[in-house]
Amino acid sequence: MAEAKAENPMREIRVEKLILNCCVGESGDRLTRAARVLEQLTGQEPVYSKARYTVRTFGIRRNEKISVHVTVRGEKALEILERGLKVKEFELRNKNFSQTGNFGFGITEHIDLGIKYDTNTGIYGMDFFVVLGRKGFRVSRRKLRVGRVGKAHKIGKQESINWFQKVYDGIVLNE
Repeated sequence: MAEAKAENPMREIRVEKLILNCCVGESGDRLTRAARVLEQLTGQEPVYSKARYTVRTFGIRRNEKISVHVTVRGEKALEILERGLKVKEFELRNKNFSQTGNFGFGITEHIDLGIKYDTNTGIYGMDFFVVLGRKGFRVSRRKLRVGRVGKAHKIGKQESINWFQKVYDGIVLNE
């Protein structure tokens, strides 16, 4: 039974999208430079995110642009993910994986990804967040005749850890 499940092409886990987030914490020149770094890395125009509410200790106001993010799909997502995991030496912690089968990690310097250092730009860290999926997940998001993904077809934490270890020969630390 388990072998039949493993061979089913509908159960094949794949990367649906990769989200790169670079939170600067302030609007202005630093945010624009961070957006330029993301555009240089992905070749796509990043989207600016606003603060939800005012936090005086951080010096941010509500609706002030404080971060940039970009969503990458397909082959480009796999290539950027590979570069990001190389920086982390293919080592992630157990808590990097969510219960819904997605995982994320952060890097401290974007120049580790192979982008040349520019004195005008500076150095930015960024978060990588990977959304995993299977064929058939579209039924829950389509416009007409929306359905539900069954419990057996959903991706759990352990399945995503196994996928990461198999595909990238990664190490998951139990901390």
